[in-house]
Amino acid sequence: MFEVILKLEWLRKYVFWGLLLLLATCPETSSGKNKTKLCATELRMGQFRCKAPIIDPATQQPRNCTERNTAKVSCEAAPGIICKETGKSFFEKEIPCKYTNGYSYSTTLLLSVFLGFLGADRFYLGHIGMGALKFCTLGFLFVGHIVDIILIATQNILPKDGSNYIVGFYGPAVNTIRASNFTYIGGGSEWR
Repeated sequence: MFEVILKLEWLRKYVFWGLLLLLATCPETSSGKNKTKLCATELRMGQFRCKAPIIDPATQQPRNCTERNTAKVSCEAAPGIICKETGKSFFEKEIPCKYTNGYSYSTTLLLSVFLGFLGADRFYLGHIGMGALKFCTLGFLFVGHIVDIILIATQNILPKDGSNYIVGFYGPAVNTIRASNFTYIGGGSEWR
Protein backbone atom coordinates (compact mmCIF):
# COMPACT_ATOMS: atom_id res chain seq x y z
CA MET A 1 0.00 0.00 0.00
CA PHE A 2 2.85 2.34 0.87
CA GLU A 3 4.45 1.72 -2.57
CA VAL A 4 1.22 2.70 -4.35
CA ILE A 5 1.07 5.97 -2.41
CA LEU A 6 4.71 6.73 -3.31
CA LYS A 7 4.03 6.04 -7.00
CA LEU A 8 0.96 8.28 -6.95
CA GLU A 9 2.94 11.04 -5.22
CA TRP A 10 5.69 10.75 -7.84
CA LEU A 11 3.12 10.86 -10.65
CA ARG A 12 1.34 13.87 -9.12
CA LYS A 13 4.65 15.75 -8.77
CA TYR A 14 5.65 15.25 -12.42
CA VAL A 15 2.16 16.04 -13.72
CA PHE A 16 2.14 19.26 -11.65
CA TRP A 17 5.55 20.40 -12.93
CA GLY A 18 4.69 19.40 -16.51
CA LEU A 19 1.46 21.41 -16.43
CA LEU A 20 3.23 24.37 -14.86
CA LEU A 21 5.89 24.28 -17.58
CA LEU A 22 3.22 23.98 -20.28
CA LEU A 23 1.28 26.94 -18.89
CA ALA A 24 4.42 29.07 -18.65
CA THR A 25 5.47 28.47 -22.26
CA CYS A 26 2.11 28.44 -24.03
CA PRO A 27 1.42 31.96 -25.40
CA GLU A 28 -2.38 31.63 -25.27
CA THR A 29 -2.50 30.76 -21.58
CA SER A 30 0.54 32.42 -20.02
CA SER A 31 -0.78 35.97 -20.06
CA GLY A 32 -4.31 35.49 -21.36
CA LYS A 33 -3.52 37.38 -24.60
CA ASN A 34 -1.39 37.01 -27.70
CA LYS A 35 2.27 38.03 -27.88
CA THR A 36 3.20 40.88 -30.21
CA LYS A 37 6.49 40.85 -32.07
CA LEU A 38 8.21 42.51 -35.00
CA CYS A 39 7.49 39.57 -37.23
CA ALA A 40 9.79 40.43 -40.14
CA THR A 41 12.90 40.51 -37.89
CA GLU A 42 12.20 38.75 -34.57
CA LEU A 43 10.54 35.50 -35.63
CA ARG A 44 12.65 32.40 -36.12
CA MET A 45 12.16 29.61 -38.63
CA GLY A 46 9.18 27.52 -37.60
CA GLN A 47 7.37 30.51 -36.10
CA PHE A 48 6.06 31.64 -39.48
CA ARG A 49 5.10 30.26 -42.87
CA CYS A 50 5.55 32.17 -46.14
CA LYS A 51 3.79 31.74 -49.45
CA ALA A 52 5.90 30.80 -52.43
CA PRO A 53 6.87 33.88 -54.45
CA ILE A 54 5.34 34.33 -57.89
CA ILE A 55 8.17 33.74 -60.36
CA ASP A 56 8.30 35.78 -63.57
CA PRO A 57 8.92 33.29 -66.41
CA ALA A 58 10.90 35.86 -68.41
CA THR A 59 13.46 36.60 -65.69
CA GLN A 60 13.11 33.54 -63.41
CA GLN A 61 13.09 35.91 -60.42
CA PRO A 62 10.25 36.94 -58.09
CA ARG A 63 7.93 39.42 -59.83
CA ASN A 64 8.45 42.24 -57.36
CA CYS A 65 12.27 42.07 -57.18
CA THR A 66 13.67 45.54 -56.43
CA GLU A 67 16.97 47.20 -57.26
CA ARG A 68 18.12 46.37 -53.71
CA ASN A 69 18.00 42.66 -54.74
CA THR A 70 15.11 41.88 -52.40
CA ALA A 71 11.50 40.87 -52.97
CA LYS A 72 8.60 40.79 -50.50
CA VAL A 73 6.50 37.70 -49.85
CA SER A 74 3.38 37.31 -47.72
CA CYS A 75 3.90 35.34 -44.51
CA GLU A 76 1.73 34.17 -41.62
CA ALA A 77 2.93 33.97 -38.02
CA ALA A 78 2.28 30.94 -35.83
CA PRO A 79 -0.97 30.91 -33.84
CA GLY A 80 -0.80 33.21 -30.82
CA ILE A 81 1.68 35.67 -32.34
CA ILE A 82 0.47 39.08 -33.49
CA CYS A 83 2.75 41.26 -35.63
CA LYS A 84 3.46 44.83 -34.54
CA GLU A 85 3.78 45.87 -38.18
CA THR A 86 0.21 44.99 -39.17
CA GLY A 87 -1.65 44.26 -35.92
CA LYS A 88 -2.56 40.85 -37.37
CA SER A 89 -0.82 37.53 -37.80
CA PHE A 90 0.06 38.34 -41.45
CA PHE A 91 3.16 40.29 -42.50
CA GLU A 92 5.55 40.74 -45.42
CA LYS A 93 9.12 39.44 -45.32
CA GLU A 94 11.99 40.30 -47.66
CA ILE A 95 13.74 37.48 -49.50
CA PRO A 96 16.88 37.73 -51.66
CA CYS A 97 16.57 37.87 -55.44
CA LYS A 98 18.61 39.06 -58.42
CA TYR A 99 17.30 42.27 -59.95
CA THR A 100 17.32 42.18 -63.74
CA ASN A 101 16.75 45.02 -66.17
CA GLY A 102 16.37 43.18 -69.47
CA TYR A 103 19.96 42.25 -70.31
CA SER A 104 20.12 38.65 -71.50
CA TYR A 105 23.13 36.52 -70.63
CA SER A 106 22.84 34.46 -73.84
CA THR A 107 22.62 37.57 -76.04
CA THR A 108 25.61 39.15 -74.32
CA LEU A 109 27.72 36.02 -74.69
CA LEU A 110 26.81 35.63 -78.39
CA LEU A 111 27.59 39.30 -79.06
CA SER A 112 30.91 38.88 -77.29
CA VAL A 113 31.90 35.80 -79.29
CA PHE A 114 30.86 37.00 -82.76
CA LEU A 115 31.03 40.82 -82.59
CA GLY A 116 33.14 41.41 -79.50
CA PHE A 117 36.12 42.64 -81.53
CA LEU A 118 33.87 45.56 -82.61
CA GLY A 119 32.77 46.24 -79.01
CA ALA A 120 29.14 45.19 -79.58
CA ASP A 121 29.02 43.36 -76.24
CA ARG A 122 30.16 46.44 -74.32
CA PHE A 123 27.75 48.73 -76.21
CA TYR A 124 24.90 46.31 -75.39
CA LEU A 125 25.77 46.36 -71.67
CA GLY A 126 26.00 50.18 -71.58
CA HIS A 127 29.80 50.46 -71.31
CA ILE A 128 30.01 52.99 -74.16
CA GLY A 129 33.61 54.15 -73.58
CA MET A 130 35.06 50.64 -73.53
CA GLY A 131 32.91 49.68 -76.52
CA ALA A 132 34.25 52.62 -78.53
CA LEU A 133 37.82 51.75 -77.54
CA LYS A 134 37.34 48.13 -78.61
CA PHE A 135 35.76 49.29 -81.88
CA CYS A 136 38.71 51.56 -82.73
CA THR A 137 41.37 48.97 -81.89
CA LEU A 138 39.59 45.82 -83.16
CA GLY A 139 39.15 44.51 -79.65
CA PHE A 140 42.67 45.56 -78.58
CA LEU A 141 44.01 43.49 -81.49
CA PHE A 142 41.73 40.59 -80.50
CA VAL A 143 43.38 40.14 -77.08
CA GLY A 144 40.68 42.19 -75.34
CA HIS A 145 38.10 40.29 -77.33
CA ILE A 146 39.24 36.96 -75.86
CA VAL A 147 39.50 38.44 -72.37
CA ASP A 148 35.96 39.83 -72.61
CA ILE A 149 34.59 36.44 -73.70
CA ILE A 150 36.07 34.89 -70.56
CA LEU A 151 34.87 37.73 -68.31
CA ILE A 152 31.34 37.63 -69.70
CA ALA A 153 31.18 33.82 -69.60
CA THR A 154 32.12 33.90 -65.91
CA GLN A 155 29.66 36.80 -65.34
CA ASN A 156 32.32 39.18 -64.05
CA ILE A 157 31.19 41.93 -66.42
CA LEU A 158 27.63 42.99 -65.60
CA PRO A 159 25.42 45.68 -67.16
CA LYS A 160 26.41 49.26 -66.36
CA ASP A 161 23.20 49.92 -64.37
CA GLY A 162 24.21 47.32 -61.77
CA SER A 163 21.50 44.80 -62.62
CA ASN A 164 22.06 41.09 -63.18
CA TYR A 165 21.67 39.08 -66.36
CA ILE A 166 18.50 37.29 -67.31
CA VAL A 167 19.63 33.68 -67.47
CA GLY A 168 17.11 32.04 -69.80
CA PHE A 169 17.57 28.53 -68.46
CA TYR A 170 17.89 26.75 -65.14
CA GLY A 171 21.60 26.53 -65.46
CA PRO A 172 24.65 27.91 -63.76
CA ALA A 173 24.35 31.34 -62.24
CA VAL A 174 27.36 32.88 -60.59
CA ASN A 175 27.18 34.41 -57.11
CA THR A 176 30.24 36.59 -56.79
CA ILE A 177 31.61 37.18 -53.30
CA ARG A 178 33.70 40.31 -53.04
CA ALA A 179 35.83 41.78 -50.28
CA SER A 180 35.92 45.48 -49.46
CA ASN A 181 37.18 47.79 -46.72
CA PHE A 182 34.16 46.76 -44.65
CA THR A 183 34.83 43.02 -44.92
CA TYR A 184 35.69 41.43 -41.59
CA ILE A 185 37.96 38.41 -41.61
CA GLY A 186 37.73 36.49 -38.37
CA GLY A 187 40.61 34.41 -37.22
CA GLY A 188 39.75 30.97 -35.98
CA SER A 189 41.70 28.79 -33.59
CA GLU A 190 42.94 26.73 -36.54
CA TRP A 191 44.74 29.80 -37.94
CA ARG A 192 47.13 30.06 -35.00
